[in-house]
Amino acid sequence: MKKSLIALAVLSASGLAMAQSSVTLYGVVDTGPTYIKGDKNVYGLTNYGGTTNSRLGLRGTEDLGGGLKAIFNLEGGIGTDTGEGKAAGGGFDFKRTSYVGLEGGFGIVRFGRELTASYLAVSRYDPFGDTGIGATRFWGNGYAARVENGITYYTPNIAGFKLGVNYGFGEQTASRDNRYITLGATYDNGPLSVGFGYDKLNGNRVGGLNPAAEDLTTWQLGGSYDLGAAKLAAAYKNTKYKDDLGNSEKLKSYMLGVTAPVGAGKIKAAYSHYKWSDSSAKANEFSLGYVYDLSKRTAVYGTYAYLKNKNGATFGLNAGNLATSAGLTASGKQQGLQVGIRHAF
Repeated sequence: MKKSLIALAVLSASGLAMAQSSVTLYGVVDTGPTYIKGDKNVYGLTNYGGTTNSRLGLRGTEDLGGGLKAIFNLEGGIGTDTGEGKAAGGGFDFKRTSYVGLEGGFGIVRFGRELTASYLAVSRYDPFGDTGIGATRFWGNGYAARVENGITYYTPNIAGFKLGVNYGFGEQTASRDNRYITLGATYDNGPLSVGFGYDKLNGNRVGGLNPAAEDLTTWQLGGSYDLGAAKLAAAYKNTKYKDDLGNSEKLKSYMLGVTAPVGAGKIKAAYSHYKWSDSSAKANEFSLGYVYDLSKRTAVYGTYAYLKNKNGATFGLNAGNLATSAGLTASGKQQGLQVGIRHAF
């Protein structure tokens, strides 16, 4: 009898520990054929995903009592066309997300690498989720959507308002290079949603304007309103680049978008405009797509996108190497068609 009571106590304690802690394996597999027409006609499977980037991750929580939780998230990208990881050299790493933190009544504090509060506040208004050929090009041209070596803080949700801040240490000897500060503020109340973001990224400070290396300062504002039959969205982004010689230029972009439920799926459309302030270079992009839900976890989709550059602009569709290989016609046009399957687990 005594042994039975001891065994029952051990099992009870074990069950309590499991109830207070959880680790979840999750992921998304998303790929399909893509066709891009530019200077050349190029087609193949995309490893970026057509609606959601493919990934594999682990996330977990532990209840520490008193409303305090320990949290972690490790997430890496997968090139589903070849089965390789998205790390340099094809290996698998956790470059999408890698953090540990605490969550409680004070909000959330996390240490590591993750998407910035600024990016999350405004990118959510892109009907195409910043993925696939239909996505707006707001987040290219040297913009860093993730902060690493970083400290992140999110406030609790207060009457629909939430504020997030990231600080990324450059970790350079006697240098300000790669230091990153971002701010994101959101307001969500029923059908109305608004987001604001600010970024300050110190580049590698090389001479000559190069968006991948120079200092970057940006602010962006977006919002949406759900009418029930359709959701309307809009966003604006202003980015300033500056090199170590004092030269600077600005890129101004805006986007208008709409999503609407149709049958068992959703139709999506977006128009984006991009313009460099120091020249007449500009581009217009139009995207139209449909996602059909076969179940809660599986969907099929199709997207058409058209982009036209003017006056020497060199924007391309969001199709990775396929768009680069297709090049641009003499008039600066690219158009593409993408179909695929997405499965989440």
